[in-house]
Amino acid sequence: MRPSDITRPGSLYGAVDLGARKAAAESAARRQAAAAESPGTAGSHVIDVTDATFNTEVVERSLRTPVIVDFWASWCEPCKQLSPLLEKLAAEAKGRWVLAKIDVEANPQIAQAARVQSIPTVYVVFQGQMMPFFQGAIPEQQLRQAIDQLFQQLAPHLAEAPDAGADEAVPQVDPDILAAEEAVDRGDLDAAAAAYRRLQARSPGDENARIGLAGIGLIRRTEHLDPERVRLRTEKDPSDVEAQKQAADLEMLMGDVDLAFDRLVAVVRRTSGADRDAVRTHLLSLFEALPAADPRLAAARRNLSNALF
Repeated sequence: MRPSDITRPGSLYGAVDLGARKAAAESAARRQAAAAESPGTAGSHVIDVTDATFNTEVVERSLRTPVIVDFWASWCEPCKQLSPLLEKLAAEAKGRWVLAKIDVEANPQIAQAARVQSIPTVYVVFQGQMMPFFQGAIPEQQLRQAIDQLFQQLAPHLAEAPDAGADEAVPQVDPDILAAEEAVDRGDLDAAAAAYRRLQARSPGDENARIGLAGIGLIRRTEHLDPERVRLRTEKDPSDVEAQKQAADLEMLMGDVDLAFDRLVAVVRRTSGADRDAVRTHLLSLFEALPAADPRLAAARRNLSNALF
């Protein structure tokens, strides 16, 4: 796939930003500051990423710097041709972009979420958006041209991205939001939820707490789901309400918010009784995972109202 083939990207934050993009940007700023104090660690141009570190090392980093993600495996011969070329060009780029390497054998969760069908597969992540780049090994000259074309497309957005080297003060973050972020980073969802509940108790209307708790709920509901199995269930039996709810959760997780909302509104239209009420309630829970000002919410609420009445 060429850079020109990139279509609508899916937001890696989507509904699951666990405190909204503002908090993520602040977290990224703190990590950038820490990297500046410890050169050669987080500031490396080539990083090995795991399921557990993907959000921190790729998504948050992408808010400031484009990240090219190389899905590979040790047994893959084409990967052995492509990966060294990517590493070489990343070193030459000197921080213009970062290469994140993901071993699909050791980290199946991210590969599955990205719908990686074969390797090597390369994605681009920028400002929280994940975009397919190309598949298969390609010669160095073609790779250079593809990256040049990619940056031509990203140029207008790069101009808008925060300056990682700016000397601006890092915004102050609520300690419970910070505690929730750190808990999510280490995979402790219970601790993250507890931190958001503390924030909610102090400030009942806090949007970060509401979004964070909804996001944690979404992660818990989807962490053991097989996306392909869910897809097959919805195709085999469109009346399978549980499968439709799970499919919507997975779509939200990948940032396909409109698809998730449209799916459940359609199910509300064709169901009745307890099934309809269950789907309606589930859709309302997904609404909680977005900021109140998100325009997609207003449209989805109108569609739900029309479906119900």
